[in-house]
Amino acid sequence: MKFSNYFIPTLKEAPSEAEIASHKLLLRAAMIRKEAAGVYSFLPLGKRVLAKVEQIVREEMDRIGSQEILLSILQPSSLWEKSGRWQAYGPEMMRLSDRSDREFALGPTHEEMITELVRNNVRSYRDLPFTLYQIGTKFRDEIRPRFGLMRGREFIMKDAYSFHADTDSLNKTYKDMSGAYGKIVERCGLKYRHVEADSGLIGGEVSEEFMVLASSGEDMIIFCGACGYAANIEQAKEGDNCPRCSGSTETTRGIEIGHIFQLGTKYSEAMGATYIDKGGKSLPIVMGCYGIGVTRLMAAAVEQNNDEKGIIWPRNLSPFVVSIIQLDMESKELTKMADKVYELLSKAGIETIYDDRQERPGVKFADSDLIGFPYQVVIGKKAASQGKVELKTRANQKVELVNLDELIKHIS
Repeated sequence: MKFSNYFIPTLKEAPSEAEIASHKLLLRAAMIRKEAAGVYSFLPLGKRVLAKVEQIVREEMDRIGSQEILLSILQPSSLWEKSGRWQAYGPEMMRLSDRSDREFALGPTHEEMITELVRNNVRSYRDLPFTLYQIGTKFRDEIRPRFGLMRGREFIMKDAYSFHADTDSLNKTYKDMSGAYGKIVERCGLKYRHVEADSGLIGGEVSEEFMVLASSGEDMIIFCGACGYAANIEQAKEGDNCPRCSGSTETTRGIEIGHIFQLGTKYSEAMGATYIDKGGKSLPIVMGCYGIGVTRLMAAAVEQNNDEKGIIWPRNLSPFVVSIIQLDMESKELTKMADKVYELLSKAGIETIYDDRQERPGVKFADSDLIGFPYQVVIGKKAASQGKVELKTRANQKVELVNLDELIKHIS
């Protein structure tokens, strides 16, 4: 892909409303644009990052046997009245009426809809267990949307729901899901902790949050280095000692990107989702619920990986792995070499963007650093005369001269 053909309207300054690093940098690096308070559109570079996060999530969900579906965003109020949450959910639910004055919600979550789907299609214990998930848009009318993608009114998340005949089966899937969430965060290149948490409006007796560690995080985490215990501030027991091993505890800040719940029979009992067991008895289906914020994970990655020049994308999330920067666009010799490098990297399957703009080198370096491509291949006269290029690693600013036949090895 050539830079001149790509829609990348970078900004020299962030809007004054942007407070935290991810909000500022995602706007400046032409990843997102604000449409309204808490509502953002994704530009080409941002959409590539989003797609990579989604693919990592999808692969780990599929790996543990989950099945992807896509549920309607528009949800009838009757479903929420069955569960008792139509009024309980509060003003964060975005409500609307159709031309016949029937009430609907723009789904903030999908427990009611998925339970109704299963209620109408599962009859026997032989149909259980299974897990369904989707990756889609959610809506929550935040009273004060802020921090860009961190607390928006419209956001993308993966939500999964598991259905079981008993708690032993639920426990197994819950454990598998916890492991999958850990792999997702690790594959995104992020440092995190999973913590005991309060179930809140979703409900259930057991829940766990996944926190990406960042000084800008809104949540305080209490943890014990000795036994690994960790909990958010709402769930943690009072006192300075760990409730699990009596060791001393420490605190840090984190960004919640995932939350998993053992729902039990809260929704199945309320909505009549039952199955017939081996003895012919009708019992409520046992459920689990598992959410991870896709757009929030993208923002959390920037919060954890940035410097004064811009974003430093973990390689698995970067929109392109390599940026080719040619220093003199008037030089036919350098153009020929840049074309050769572009072809070499592309054939090797390395995602590459070639900055072919008629711009000063300083502008090209600034944009590449701002956007945060992991590697820059710099093509200048001095190195080219030796049959070499400069390879700059964004994370540590290390620059080395590399022969063309060794370039792939260095980047791989």
